[in-house]
Amino acid sequence: MGGCHSYPSATKVDKKSLQPPDFSSEKLGINNNNLEERPYLQQQYVCQLITHTDMLAFTALPPGVDKAEWLASNTVAFFKHINLFSSALSEFCTPTTCPTACGPGNTVYVWTDDHGRKLKCSAPLYFDYAMSYVQELLTDEDVFPTKAGSVFPTGFIFLVQKGPGVQNF
Repeated sequence: MGGCHSYPSATKVDKKSLQPPDFSSEKLGINNNNLEERPYLQQQYVCQLITHTDMLAFTALPPGVDKAEWLASNTVAFFKHINLFSSALSEFCTPTTCPTACGPGNTVYVWTDDHGRKLKCSAPLYFDYAMSYVQELLTDEDVFPTKAGSVFPTGFIFLVQKGPGVQNF
């Protein structure tokens, strides 16, 4: 299994690439014949951040629930949601439109293969590598046991919280 790492880029930030995407109805494939107003698609609402949510309370371990079991369950659910989200973005983020896997602060993400080689790749390919890596972990019975009475491995909580080899994922 490989892993991913991020490095600050030596190039300047492209301000245009940090702008919110254009969610015009033509690009979203919305039927313009329907004259009904959809305020949730207006730019001012699409670009709003969720700022009034207490994420600590939202993600707190419920009383009486095993922490490892709770983390495993939520990790699988999170993985499934990210997979759905990536499917929705795949039309807009292609190797041509997203030739480099980069993030905030002009950080460039590179994948490290099984032989320790760092691979600079397109955002979709990087994401595919990362999702395949996580999928391997999720289906490994030694890491994510699914049978009743199975014990989680030593270091499981650290593994899930930090993600071995998957930084900034």
